Amino acid sequence: MKPWLTEEEWYSLKEVILSGWVSQGPKVQEFENAVASFIGAKHAVAVNSCTSAIHLAFRIQGVEYGDDVILANTTCMANVNAIKMAGANPVFVDIDEDTYNLDPALIERAITPKTKAILNIDQIGLANDLDAISEIAKKNNLIVVDDAATALGGKYKGKYLGANGLVTTYSFHPRKMITTGEGGMLITDDENIAERARVLRSAGASVSDLERHKAKGVIVQKYYENGYNYRMTDMQAAIGLIQMKKIDKIIEERAKQAEFFNKELENIDELAAPFVPSYATHAYSSYLIKISDKSKITPEFIINKMAEKNISCRFGIMPLHNEPYFEKDGWNDAMFPVSCKVADKTFFIPIFPGLTEENMKFIISSLKSVISDFKA
Repeated sequence: MKPWLTEEEWYSLKEVILSGWVSQGPKVQEFENAVASFIGAKHAVAVNSCTSAIHLAFRIQGVEYGDDVILANTTCMANVNAIKMAGANPVFVDIDEDTYNLDPALIERAITPKTKAILNIDQIGLANDLDAISEIAKKNNLIVVDDAATALGGKYKGKYLGANGLVTTYSFHPRKMITTGEGGMLITDDENIAERARVLRSAGASVSDLERHKAKGVIVQKYYENGYNYRMTDMQAAIGLIQMKKIDKIIEERAKQAEFFNKELENIDELAAPFVPSYATHAYSSYLIKISDKSKITPEFIINKMAEKNISCRFGIMPLHNEPYFEKDGWNDAMFPVSCKVADKTFFIPIFPGLTEENMKFIISSLKSVISDFKA
């Protein structure tokens, strides 16, 4: 992955720096409006990371100390961090073998009296079955937070993620669809959630710096609850505004690259292209290839051999329960057979705007060569 950054982003910083307003201010508000407009949501609240956005979504919706939050076993540690920041406990559930997302069919068996929320993660740019998850949540009186960190531009039933009524979060880390260096955003149609998120992100102050600056006369903020320093800076937002001008092109480029790879992989028996269910439009923030069950080739072999050809690949999504942090929690591989199988059978190849047709042909020809070497 390479972020699409040019001199335009660089020049955008000049205006902000010379204005003297470099922390959260008018550019952040402008960036929020741009993202909300693109998605088709009523409110967007910019913060310093997607982890912070998820934490705010939990706190505002009532996740408290001792609660349980259900999430997929194959995900980023940041998701667990957000749950822990809310004082809650992560409860891992296995994934769907085709989408790599939380398997809705397995959720209800994990629900206990302590369960308060479901954290859905739309992995690698692909929306999960949000209706199925929302139905389970409604039936069991649970909160749903949709973490679309990697999926800006991804759609569920024709709507961008965040436009379907769920509190949704995005990331602007350089590994994601657009970047502000670091940063995240909470998306919601609920005005009360949005307003409280704006207060909590800025130390709990009842009035923002921007509001005070615009006011005629003296306005003094009040603090009715504790908050956090989760603010995004205007410097980051200035970069984000330029990135949002490119978002349609970014989505288009990734889709074309994925289409090329999909077609080429049809002729490689050992490998399979990503599965896309009928309800979803894939953002292709990453391109994850699955190795056939019949093949003995391993991701490690492929990754090492591709590296020798100067092509950077990496392992697929790893089961989080195997991390040292969870050693005392009693999780084991037998509880997550699909997660473990997927980890053993998947790997990522490069996909990003600027990848040329020559690059893509070289990637595919190299994959064929690696498989041929393995068979020899």
